[in-house]
Amino acid sequence: MSKLVTIYGGSGFVGRYIARHLAKDGWRVRVAVRRPNEAMHVKPYGAVGQVEPVLCNIRDEASVQMAMDGADAVVNCVGILAENGKNNFDDVQNEGAERIARLAAAVGVEHMVHLSAIGADENSNSEYAQTKALGEKAVLAHMPNALILRPSVVFGPEDEFFNRFAGMPGPIVPLVGGKTKFQPVYVDDVARAAVAGVLQGKTGVFELGGPDVVTLRDAVSNMLGVIHRRKLIVNLPFFVGAIIAGSLGLAQSLTLGLFRNTQLTSDQVKLLRQDNVVAEDAQTLEDLDVKPTPMSSILEEYLWRYRPSGQYDAIKDSAKNLNA
Repeated sequence: MSKLVTIYGGSGFVGRYIARHLAKDGWRVRVAVRRPNEAMHVKPYGAVGQVEPVLCNIRDEASVQMAMDGADAVVNCVGILAENGKNNFDDVQNEGAERIARLAAAVGVEHMVHLSAIGADENSNSEYAQTKALGEKAVLAHMPNALILRPSVVFGPEDEFFNRFAGMPGPIVPLVGGKTKFQPVYVDDVARAAVAGVLQGKTGVFELGGPDVVTLRDAVSNMLGVIHRRKLIVNLPFFVGAIIAGSLGLAQSLTLGLFRNTQLTSDQVKLLRQDNVVAEDAQTLEDLDVKPTPMSSILEEYLWRYRPSGQYDAIKDSAKNLNA
Protein backbone atom coordinates (compact mmCIF):
# COMPACT_ATOMS: atom_id res chain seq x y z
CA MET A 1 0.00 0.00 0.00
CA SER A 2 1.24 3.51 -0.82
CA LYS A 3 2.35 5.74 2.02
CA LEU A 4 0.04 8.27 3.67
CA VAL A 5 0.73 11.93 4.43
CA THR A 6 -1.52 14.22 6.47
CA ILE A 7 -1.32 17.87 5.46
CA TYR A 8 -2.80 20.22 8.03
CA GLY A 9 -4.13 23.23 6.13
CA GLY A 10 -3.66 21.25 2.94
CA SER A 11 -6.36 23.08 0.98
CA GLY A 12 -4.79 26.49 1.54
CA PHE A 13 -2.49 28.52 -0.66
CA VAL A 14 0.72 26.54 -0.09
CA GLY A 15 -0.84 23.29 1.12
CA ARG A 16 -2.67 22.55 -2.12
CA TYR A 17 0.61 22.64 -4.07
CA ILE A 18 2.24 20.24 -1.62
CA ALA A 19 -0.78 17.94 -1.89
CA ARG A 20 -0.57 17.97 -5.69
CA HIS A 21 3.14 17.09 -5.74
CA LEU A 22 2.81 14.24 -3.23
CA ALA A 23 -0.23 12.80 -4.98
CA LYS A 24 1.73 12.84 -8.24
CA ASP A 25 4.49 10.93 -6.45
CA GLY A 26 2.00 8.22 -5.50
CA TRP A 27 1.27 9.14 -1.90
CA ARG A 28 -2.17 8.96 -0.38
CA VAL A 29 -2.93 12.47 0.85
CA ARG A 30 -5.18 13.33 3.76
CA VAL A 31 -6.04 17.04 3.74
CA ALA A 32 -6.95 18.12 7.29
CA VAL A 33 -9.10 21.26 7.28
CA ARG A 34 -11.84 22.92 9.32
CA ARG A 35 -14.32 22.90 6.42
CA PRO A 36 -13.87 19.77 4.25
CA ASN A 37 -16.78 20.78 2.02
CA GLU A 38 -14.76 23.83 0.96
CA ALA A 39 -11.71 21.73 0.15
CA MET A 40 -13.14 19.57 -2.62
CA HIS A 41 -10.83 21.23 -5.15
CA VAL A 42 -7.97 19.01 -3.89
CA LYS A 43 -9.68 15.70 -4.81
CA PRO A 44 -8.78 15.81 -8.55
CA TYR A 45 -5.06 16.04 -7.67
CA GLY A 46 -4.94 12.24 -7.61
CA ALA A 47 -6.88 9.12 -8.54
CA VAL A 48 -10.29 8.44 -7.00
CA GLY A 49 -9.88 8.33 -3.23
CA GLN A 50 -6.17 9.21 -3.30
CA VAL A 51 -6.63 12.76 -1.96
CA GLU A 52 -9.30 13.17 0.71
CA PRO A 53 -10.30 16.21 2.79
CA VAL A 54 -11.05 15.39 6.45
CA LEU A 55 -12.45 17.47 9.31
CA CYS A 56 -9.84 18.84 11.70
CA ASN A 57 -9.33 21.86 13.93
CA ILE A 58 -5.75 22.09 15.18
CA ARG A 59 -7.04 23.63 18.41
CA ASP A 60 -8.78 20.30 19.12
CA GLU A 61 -6.51 17.42 20.20
CA ALA A 62 -8.86 14.61 19.24
CA SER A 63 -9.41 15.84 15.69
CA VAL A 64 -5.67 16.37 15.17
CA GLN A 65 -4.99 12.81 16.31
CA MET A 66 -7.73 11.31 14.16
CA ALA A 67 -6.45 13.12 11.07
CA MET A 68 -2.97 11.75 11.76
CA ASP A 69 -4.06 8.12 12.22
CA GLY A 70 -1.84 5.83 10.14
CA ALA A 71 0.20 8.66 8.61
CA ASP A 72 3.83 8.10 7.62
CA ALA A 73 4.48 11.86 7.39
CA VAL A 74 2.80 15.09 8.44
CA VAL A 75 3.02 18.59 7.05
CA ASN A 76 1.78 21.63 8.98
CA CYS A 77 0.79 24.56 6.76
CA VAL A 78 -1.61 26.20 9.21
CA GLY A 79 -0.94 29.85 9.93
CA ILE A 80 -2.77 33.17 10.11
CA LEU A 81 -1.80 36.70 9.13
CA ALA A 82 -4.41 38.30 11.39
CA GLU A 83 -6.30 37.11 14.43
CA ASN A 84 -9.99 36.39 14.05
CA GLY A 85 -12.21 35.26 16.93
CA LYS A 86 -10.87 32.11 18.59
CA ASN A 87 -8.14 31.80 15.99
CA ASN A 88 -5.44 33.83 17.69
CA PHE A 89 -1.72 33.70 16.99
CA ASP A 90 -0.75 31.68 20.06
CA ASP A 91 -3.46 29.03 19.69
CA VAL A 92 -2.80 28.48 16.00
CA GLN A 93 0.90 29.08 15.42
CA ASN A 94 2.34 28.01 18.76
CA GLU A 95 0.03 25.60 20.55
CA GLY A 96 -1.35 24.15 17.31
CA ALA A 97 2.13 23.43 15.98
CA GLU A 98 3.15 21.91 19.33
CA ARG A 99 0.08 19.67 19.34
CA ILE A 100 0.76 18.30 15.87
CA ALA A 101 4.44 17.62 16.64
CA ARG A 102 3.74 16.04 20.03
CA LEU A 103 1.12 13.67 18.65
CA ALA A 104 3.30 12.86 15.64
CA ALA A 105 6.17 11.91 17.94
CA ALA A 106 3.86 9.81 20.12
CA VAL A 107 2.64 7.65 17.24
CA GLY A 108 6.04 7.38 15.54
CA VAL A 109 5.47 9.51 12.43
CA GLU A 110 8.63 9.28 10.35
CA HIS A 111 8.86 12.79 8.84
CA MET A 112 7.42 16.19 9.73
CA VAL A 113 7.54 19.42 7.75
CA HIS A 114 6.54 22.68 9.44
CA LEU A 115 5.86 25.91 7.55
CA SER A 116 7.09 28.94 9.48
CA ALA A 117 8.21 32.37 8.20
CA ILE A 118 11.29 34.53 7.77
CA GLY A 119 11.44 36.87 10.75
CA ALA A 120 10.31 34.29 13.30
CA ASP A 121 11.75 35.66 16.55
CA GLU A 122 10.76 35.14 20.18
CA ASN A 123 12.02 38.64 21.00
CA SER A 124 10.07 40.41 18.28
CA ASN A 125 7.42 42.96 19.25
CA SER A 126 5.13 41.29 16.68
CA GLU A 127 2.92 38.51 18.03
CA TYR A 128 2.96 36.88 14.60
CA ALA A 129 6.77 36.63 14.64
CA GLN A 130 6.85 35.59 18.29
CA THR A 131 4.40 32.73 17.87
CA LYS A 132 6.06 31.55 14.67
CA ALA A 133 9.32 31.23 16.64
CA LEU A 134 7.61 29.51 19.58
CA GLY A 135 5.94 27.11 17.15
CA GLU A 136 9.32 26.21 15.63
CA LYS A 137 10.77 25.64 19.10
CA ALA A 138 7.86 23.40 20.09
CA VAL A 139 8.07 21.36 16.89
CA LEU A 140 11.80 20.73 17.29
CA ALA A 141 11.34 19.79 20.96
CA HIS A 142 9.12 16.86 19.95
CA MET A 143 10.39 16.18 16.40
CA PRO A 144 14.08 17.19 16.38
CA ASN A 145 14.48 15.87 12.83
CA ALA A 146 11.65 17.99 11.45
CA LEU A 147 12.14 20.22 8.40
CA ILE A 148 11.37 23.86 9.22
CA LEU A 149 10.70 26.12 6.23
CA ARG A 150 10.78 29.91 6.58
CA PRO A 151 9.57 31.54 3.35
CA SER A 152 9.57 35.24 2.58
CA VAL A 153 6.32 36.55 1.08
CA VAL A 154 4.91 33.78 -1.13
CA PHE A 155 3.51 34.61 -4.57
CA GLY A 156 1.43 32.61 -7.02
CA PRO A 157 -2.05 32.49 -8.60
CA GLU A 158 -3.93 32.35 -5.29
CA ASP A 159 -1.69 34.72 -3.32
CA GLU A 160 -2.90 37.52 -1.06
CA PHE A 161 0.02 39.75 -1.95
CA PHE A 162 0.11 40.71 -5.64
CA ASN A 163 -3.59 39.89 -6.10
CA ARG A 164 -4.47 42.21 -3.26
CA PHE A 165 -2.53 45.18 -4.59
CA ALA A 166 -3.59 44.52 -8.18
CA GLY A 167 -7.24 44.55 -7.17
CA MET A 168 -7.11 47.83 -5.25
CA PRO A 169 -9.49 50.41 -6.75
CA GLY A 170 -8.66 54.02 -7.45
CA PRO A 171 -5.65 55.89 -8.85
CA ILE A 172 -3.54 55.72 -5.66
CA VAL A 173 -1.79 52.81 -3.95
CA PRO A 174 -0.95 53.74 -0.33
CA LEU A 175 1.90 51.73 1.20
CA VAL A 176 3.12 51.34 4.75
CA GLY A 177 6.73 50.14 4.73
CA GLY A 178 7.38 51.01 1.12
CA LYS A 179 11.15 50.79 1.70
CA THR A 180 11.00 47.43 3.46
CA LYS A 181 12.78 44.69 1.51
CA PHE A 182 11.20 41.38 0.53
CA GLN A 183 12.46 38.31 -1.33
CA PRO A 184 9.26 36.93 -2.91
CA VAL A 185 9.30 33.15 -3.36
CA TYR A 186 7.14 31.21 -5.81
CA VAL A 187 4.56 28.98 -4.13
CA ASP A 188 5.52 25.90 -6.14
CA ASP A 189 9.15 26.30 -5.03
CA VAL A 190 7.99 26.29 -1.40
CA ALA A 191 5.93 23.16 -2.12
CA ARG A 192 8.90 21.38 -3.68
CA ALA A 193 10.99 22.27 -0.62
CA ALA A 194 8.34 20.71 1.62
CA VAL A 195 8.24 17.61 -0.56
CA ALA A 196 12.00 17.22 -0.02
CA GLY A 197 11.28 16.81 3.68
CA VAL A 198 8.71 14.09 3.03
CA LEU A 199 10.37 12.15 0.22
CA GLN A 200 14.05 12.66 1.03
CA GLY A 201 13.87 13.12 4.80
CA LYS A 202 15.56 16.53 4.69
CA THR A 203 15.89 18.12 8.14
CA GLY A 204 16.91 21.45 9.62
CA VAL A 205 15.84 25.08 9.22
CA PHE A 206 15.77 26.63 5.75
CA GLU A 207 14.96 30.19 4.69
CA LEU A 208 13.21 30.40 1.34
CA GLY A 209 13.44 33.35 -0.99
CA GLY A 210 13.36 33.91 -4.72
CA PRO A 211 16.19 35.35 -6.86
CA ASP A 212 14.79 38.91 -6.58
CA VAL A 213 15.23 41.17 -3.55
CA VAL A 214 12.90 44.16 -3.88
CA THR A 215 11.38 46.85 -1.72
CA LEU A 216 7.64 46.75 -1.22
CA ARG A 217 7.36 49.85 -3.40
CA ASP A 218 9.37 48.24 -6.22
CA ALA A 219 7.31 45.04 -6.00
CA VAL A 220 4.08 47.02 -6.39
CA SER A 221 5.59 49.10 -9.18
CA ASN A 222 6.59 45.93 -11.07
CA MET A 223 3.09 44.56 -10.56
CA LEU A 224 1.52 47.73 -11.99
CA GLY A 225 3.71 47.33 -15.07
CA VAL A 226 2.47 43.77 -15.53
CA ILE A 227 -1.20 44.81 -15.34
CA HIS A 228 -0.65 47.85 -17.60
CA ARG A 229 -1.98 50.39 -15.11
CA ARG A 230 -0.60 53.73 -14.00
CA LYS A 231 -1.19 54.57 -10.36
CA LEU A 232 0.46 56.87 -7.86
CA ILE A 233 2.33 54.91 -5.18
CA VAL A 234 2.32 56.82 -1.89
CA ASN A 235 4.63 55.80 0.96
CA LEU A 236 2.91 56.36 4.29
CA PRO A 237 4.98 56.90 7.46
CA PHE A 238 4.80 54.11 10.01
CA PHE A 239 3.01 56.30 12.54
CA VAL A 240 0.26 56.94 10.00
CA GLY A 241 0.05 53.22 9.32
CA ALA A 242 -0.24 52.56 13.06
CA ILE A 243 -3.12 55.05 13.33
CA ILE A 244 -4.96 53.50 10.38
CA ALA A 245 -4.42 49.96 11.67
CA GLY A 246 -5.54 50.95 15.17
CA SER A 247 -8.70 52.55 13.82
CA LEU A 248 -9.55 49.48 11.74
CA GLY A 249 -8.90 47.23 14.73
CA LEU A 250 -11.16 49.37 16.91
CA ALA A 251 -13.93 49.19 14.31
CA GLN A 252 -13.64 45.39 14.34
CA SER A 253 -13.90 45.33 18.14
CA LEU A 254 -16.83 47.76 18.34
CA THR A 255 -18.82 45.79 15.77
CA LEU A 256 -18.04 42.50 17.57
CA GLY A 257 -16.40 41.16 14.45
CA LEU A 258 -19.18 42.08 12.00
CA PHE A 259 -16.56 44.27 10.36
CA ARG A 260 -13.39 42.26 9.89
CA ASN A 261 -10.13 44.12 9.43
CA THR A 262 -8.46 42.44 6.46
CA GLN A 263 -6.66 45.58 5.30
CA LEU A 264 -3.94 46.40 7.83
CA THR A 265 -3.44 45.35 11.46
CA SER A 266 -1.24 46.85 14.15
CA ASP A 267 0.81 43.65 14.21
CA GLN A 268 1.40 43.86 10.46
CA VAL A 269 2.68 47.42 10.85
CA LYS A 270 5.24 46.10 13.35
CA LEU A 271 6.29 43.37 10.91
CA LEU A 272 6.72 45.86 8.09
CA ARG A 273 9.45 47.66 10.03
CA GLN A 274 11.81 44.72 9.42
CA ASP A 275 13.22 43.50 6.10
CA ASN A 276 11.92 40.08 5.06
CA VAL A 277 14.89 38.53 3.26
CA VAL A 278 17.00 35.38 3.55
CA ALA A 279 19.88 35.66 6.02
CA GLU A 280 23.38 35.41 4.58
CA ASP A 281 24.27 32.33 6.65
CA ALA A 282 20.94 30.52 6.17
CA GLN A 283 20.31 27.24 4.38
CA THR A 284 18.22 28.02 1.30
CA LEU A 285 16.17 26.56 -1.54
CA GLU A 286 19.34 25.62 -3.39
CA ASP A 287 20.36 23.43 -0.45
CA LEU A 288 17.12 21.52 -1.03
CA ASP A 289 17.93 21.20 -4.75
CA VAL A 290 15.22 23.69 -5.72
CA LYS A 291 16.10 26.42 -8.21
CA PRO A 292 14.29 29.67 -7.26
CA THR A 293 11.80 30.96 -9.82
CA PRO A 294 11.95 34.69 -10.72
CA MET A 295 8.80 36.79 -10.42
CA SER A 296 9.04 37.92 -14.04
CA SER A 297 8.40 34.41 -15.33
CA ILE A 298 5.21 33.92 -13.29
CA LEU A 299 3.36 37.18 -12.62
CA GLU A 300 1.86 37.59 -16.11
CA GLU A 301 0.38 34.08 -15.88
CA TYR A 302 -2.18 35.16 -13.30
CA LEU A 303 -2.19 38.97 -13.07
CA TRP A 304 -3.35 39.51 -16.67
CA ARG A 305 -6.96 39.54 -15.46
CA TYR A 306 -6.35 42.90 -13.75
CA ARG A 307 -5.39 44.61 -17.01
CA PRO A 308 -7.84 47.19 -18.38
CA SER A 309 -9.05 44.77 -21.04
CA GLY A 310 -7.98 41.55 -19.36
CA GLN A 311 -6.86 38.88 -21.80
CA TYR A 312 -7.58 41.19 -24.74
CA ASP A 313 -5.12 43.90 -23.70
CA ALA A 314 -2.29 42.61 -25.90
CA ILE A 315 -4.63 42.26 -28.89
CA LYS A 316 -5.81 45.86 -28.51
CA ASP A 317 -2.23 47.11 -28.35
CA SER A 318 -1.44 45.23 -31.57
CA ALA A 319 -4.49 46.73 -33.25
CA LYS A 320 -3.32 50.22 -32.34
CA ASN A 321 0.00 49.55 -34.00
CA LEU A 322 -1.77 48.38 -37.17
CA ASN A 323 -3.84 51.55 -37.31
CA ALA A 324 -0.73 53.63 -36.94
